[in-house]
Amino acid sequence: MSSYFNSEDLAKFGQIGAQAQPLADAFFAYYGKVTGSDGALSKREKSLIALAIAHSEKCGYCIDAYTTACLEAGSNPEQMREAVHVAAAMKAGITLVHSVQMSNRLDELMM
Repeated sequence: MSSYFNSEDLAKFGQIGAQAQPLADAFFAYYGKVTGSDGALSKREKSLIALAIAHSEKCGYCIDAYTTACLEAGSNPEQMREAVHVAAAMKAGITLVHSVQMSNRLDELMM
């Protein structure tokens, strides 16, 4: 294995219940209900959101899975790339908005 991430492990995800089957069953039921069908959001929209979050959270397994899921749900590469840029912009904004807390603390300490 050349890196910690091993793409073949994605296929083993269904085996997470080996030690705690009731918990795995509950997770997969919830996960399937949320991501597996159209609701207020289409399955395509949900896949784009998941792909963006996968990048933001740096999950190689999810990036692989949701790149495929997006294509299968009808997304095109331009939409997928834009979704990733939305995640990147959000991550930057979230990081920067927290600097207000730092500034508030600096104001307290510098008085």
